[in-house]
Amino acid sequence: RTAVDCDSLRAAGYNDLVQRKTGLLIDAYFCATKLRWLLANVPGARQRAEAGELAFGTIDSWLIWKLTGGRLHATDVTNASRTMLLNIVNGQWDDELLDVFDIPRSMLPEVMPSSHIFATTQPELFGGPIKIGGAAGDQQSALFGQNCTSVGMAKNTYGTGCFALMNIGEKYRTSNCRLLTTLACTVGPRQYALEGSVFIAGAVVQWLRDGLGIVKSSSEIEALAGSVADSDGVYLVPAFAGLGAPHWDSYARGTMLGITRGTTAAHIARAALEGIAFQVADVLDAMKSDAENEITELRVDGGASRNDLLMQFQADILGVPVIRPRIVETTALGAAYLAGLSSGFWNDLRDIESVWQTEKIFQPQMSADEVAGRRARWNEALRRAKQWIDPA
Repeated sequence: RTAVDCDSLRAAGYNDLVQRKTGLLIDAYFCATKLRWLLANVPGARQRAEAGELAFGTIDSWLIWKLTGGRLHATDVTNASRTMLLNIVNGQWDDELLDVFDIPRSMLPEVMPSSHIFATTQPELFGGPIKIGGAAGDQQSALFGQNCTSVGMAKNTYGTGCFALMNIGEKYRTSNCRLLTTLACTVGPRQYALEGSVFIAGAVVQWLRDGLGIVKSSSEIEALAGSVADSDGVYLVPAFAGLGAPHWDSYARGTMLGITRGTTAAHIARAALEGIAFQVADVLDAMKSDAENEITELRVDGGASRNDLLMQFQADILGVPVIRPRIVETTALGAAYLAGLSSGFWNDLRDIESVWQTEKIFQPQMSADEVAGRRARWNEALRRAKQWIDPA
C-alpha cells in the first residue's frame, strides 16, 4: 500500500537521512509511511490527530495502554526504533523525520527504557495491581535473552525466517552492507546492534512438507536429510519471496541446482537445510565487515535450532562454535530478564548470566578448503537466483 510512497521518498533523496538517524532503510515494512497513509486516507484522522484525539504506537504501546486502563501511552526504545521516526543516537522522536512524514508529535508514545517499571496494571484485571517491568521488540529481547550484552556477541533466531543480531556496543554506526542498525536492550548506557533478516528459513521445510509432500511433518526433515552423507551437489536457494539481507533482491526467486538422475528426496531435504545455514552465514559475514569484529561464537534459538544436523552444518560453514541454550524460546526469556532486573528480582547482568545455561555446543568439523568450495558453489547458485523476475 505504501511501496510507491517509499519509492518517492528514496527518489527524493531521503534514504541517507533516514538511515543516518534511524539505522533503517526506507521500507513499507516500518511504521512511518503506514501512519502517513492512514492520516491522509482515513476520513477525519488527521484532524483528530492534530486535536490530540488519536494515539499511535506499536503493539507494546497498545498492550500497556489496555493494561493500565489508558493511564499510560508509552513504548520502549527498541520498539520505537522500528518506526522510522526515532533518532536512535539520542533515543528521542526526531522533529525532522516527523516533518518529512508529516506526523504530529502529539500522537506518539513516551519513549522509556526496555527494563523499567512502566506502571501497574488495573487492579481488576488480575486481582490486584501488577508491575509492568519491561517491554522490548522480539529480536532485541532474544538478543538480551541470549545474554549477548558484550561487543561482538551474536545470536540467530531460526523460525519461519531468520533474524541475526550482533551487539556492536555503545558507538552508533550505520551499515555499509545493507544491514539495519537498531537499539539493543540495555540496563546501562545505550547499546546498538546490527540486524539482518533471512526471509525463508523454516518456511522451506514447510514447502517440502506441504508443496512437495517429501515429508509428512516438519519433524521428519532431520532424519530424512541425515540419511545421506551430503547433498550430492544439490543447492537450493529458497528465495520464494526474494532475498533479504544482505542481498535485498525482491526479484530473486527460488532455485534448485545440481539435480541429477540420482538425486533423491533426502538430497533435496539436506540441500534445503544447508540453504538456511548458507543464508545466515552471508548475513554474519556482512556483520563482521560492518563491525570490523570477528564473531567467535553464534548463540541460536527458535524452533529450527532444535535440528542438530542444521546446527552442525551452521557451525561447519561459519567455522565457529554454535551454542544452543537450554531455553530456546529466548524472546520470552529476555522479557523475563528485563522485568526481573527492573523489579529487583535480579540485581545486575551478572545475575542473569549465571541463570543462562548451555544445552549443546556444535563445534566446526569441516576443513577450510571444503568450506571455501561449498560457499563458492552457493554464491554461484545465488547469482543464478537473483533478478529472475523482470522488474518491468
